[in-house]
Amino acid sequence: MKWIEPKTYLKKLELSEFPQPDIIQLNFPVLMCHGYGGLAMLISPSPMHSPCMRLRSYGIHAFAPNIVPYAAIDIRAEQWVEVITKIKKMYGYEKLNVVAHSMAGLDMRYALSHLGMKDSVASLTTVATPHRGTSLAELVLNAPDTVKDKLAEFANWYGENIYPSQKSNAVAAAEQLTRDYVNKEFNPNTPNVDAVPYFSYSAAVGKGTNEPLNALYRLQNQLIYQNEGLNDSFVPAESSKWGKHLKQLDISHLEQIEIQVSKERKPKVEAFWKHLVMNLKKNGL
Repeated sequence: MKWIEPKTYLKKLELSEFPQPDIIQLNFPVLMCHGYGGLAMLISPSPMHSPCMRLRSYGIHAFAPNIVPYAAIDIRAEQWVEVITKIKKMYGYEKLNVVAHSMAGLDMRYALSHLGMKDSVASLTTVATPHRGTSLAELVLNAPDTVKDKLAEFANWYGENIYPSQKSNAVAAAEQLTRDYVNKEFNPNTPNVDAVPYFSYSAAVGKGTNEPLNALYRLQNQLIYQNEGLNDSFVPAESSKWGKHLKQLDISHLEQIEIQVSKERKPKVEAFWKHLVMNLKKNGL
């Protein structure tokens, strides 16, 4: 039998001088806005709850509320405005850094351009937002009517049960995520606000990369790849770039919000959120 020095085992028990997460001091709190869909709420209080709690572990004032999961951009944007107003009133904040995942990035761009939120938002960081649309929305909308109608019926029923205060409209929301709508209607009429810095993250996994992907999302990942190239299984990497592009992530759309993350993939997710908040800190936000 090979002799192993006791020190080898004891080394694993060696205590870190500071085992808690670093305290990251930002000048403004963080509002975390979720995108299209509400299935994540089956396993979490809100789609952005886990990354929100991660930011709180850094000592950051962070919030991840819920709004209507299936609705048009203007409806969702108005709800985010109400949320920001409530948080400012409750805690006396002057402004908030907004971190918006997926469709929420379009919601917040609309709120800034059309709903007068520039004085309440210190910065906007979008994560895998379809700033130029996604062919996934077109694939869903082009499904046979019987399939599309059943999916819409279920989504609206589910959305109105988990968020009864606002009528859901899954089809209207999907139509506003198409490449045609975003590029021809939304972007020309929704310019950036000069006073607010815009940051973005794109992401790519699966087809065309060496990064793994849950088997449930491989088909849509491949279909998006055929139409638009690298993607995170929901949104093309190129479509996600807006304002100052900070980084292309190698984590999937759901991993970004800490859903379905394996033990092996967890460090990548942790590194992403640390990178995001350190960018805010570096920019005095």
